[in-house]
Amino acid sequence: MSALHRPHGTLSEDSDPIVLTPEAAGWAYAGLQVLKIGRRLPRTIETGEFEAFVLPLSGSLTVRVDDEEFELTGRDSVFSRVTDFAYVPRDAEVELTSATGAVVALPMARCTRRLEPKYGPAEDVPVEVRGSGQATRQVTNFGVPGVWDHADKLNACELITPGGNWSSYPPHKHDEASGCEVVNEEIYYFRIAGRDGVTPSREGFGLHRTYTADGELDEDVAVRDGDVFLIPRGYHGPCVAAPGYPMYYLNVLAGPADERSMAFCDDPAHTWIRDTWKPEDLDPRCPVTDHEGRVR
Repeated sequence: MSALHRPHGTLSEDSDPIVLTPEAAGWAYAGLQVLKIGRRLPRTIETGEFEAFVLPLSGSLTVRVDDEEFELTGRDSVFSRVTDFAYVPRDAEVELTSATGAVVALPMARCTRRLEPKYGPAEDVPVEVRGSGQATRQVTNFGVPGVWDHADKLNACELITPGGNWSSYPPHKHDEASGCEVVNEEIYYFRIAGRDGVTPSREGFGLHRTYTADGELDEDVAVRDGDVFLIPRGYHGPCVAAPGYPMYYLNVLAGPADERSMAFCDDPAHTWIRDTWKPEDLDPRCPVTDHEGRVR
C-alpha cells in the first residue's frame, strides 16, 4: 500500500474516521480530523498549536469557543448543498454539540498567531465552475485567500466532480518557492456518492494520480469514500470520478510562507490543455450544489 494513500479506517484507532496530525503525515503544518458527534453528546476539542475550520459534512451542530456560540445549519450530505462553517483559533477549547448527530471535518494548520473565532455564512461562500467539457467541476471556495482572510496558515476548499469527469487537471504542484508557486503541504479527503448521487457510499470509486518529474513519486491509486491522499510534493492530478459516482474532496493546504497563498505551477507538459477548454461547453451538471440545496 502507498504511504501517501491512507484508505478509510486506517487513520484512527477510535470511532472517529480520521485523526491525522502533521507528524503522522510526515510533515510540519497541515492536519485533518473528521469527528462523529453523537446526538446530544458534546465533544470537547483542544486546538493546541493549530487553527481550524469546523466544517459540517453531514448534520448540524453548535460550536462554543471563547465565550462565543455559533449555530451551524450544516447539510444532509456534501453532495446536497454548500454549508456554513466556523473558524476556531489555536490555544482554544472548542465544544461541539449536535441535537441530531453530525459528522464534522476539522481542517487544521499549525500556526503562530491567535485570531478570534469567526462564523462563515454559507451564502457568502463563492461557488466556482472550473474547466469545461469532461474537465468541468465545482470548486467551493470557503476558506481560500481573498475569500476568507481570517486565518494565519490554513487554506481549504471543496471540490465536486460529476461522474465521468476529471478534476485537479492539468496536473500541478506547489512544493517550492518560485515565480508561480509557493510551498504547501496538501491533504485530499475524498467522499464518493453512491447510486443516488447524494449519499456517500463505499460502492463507488475514483482515481487519483501524484508524481514527480524525476520519477521518484509515481502513484496511481483507486480512492473510495473516506480515503485520504497526502501530497508532500510533486504534481498531482487528475482526480477522476468513475461514471455514475460523483466525487467530492476537501483540500487542506498549509505551509511556511508568511502570507497565505495557494499558488501553483502546471506540469508544463500538460498546461496546453487549458486552451482547448475555450470552445467547449460546460457540463450542465455543474454547479452540482448551491447555498439552498441541490441544483441538478
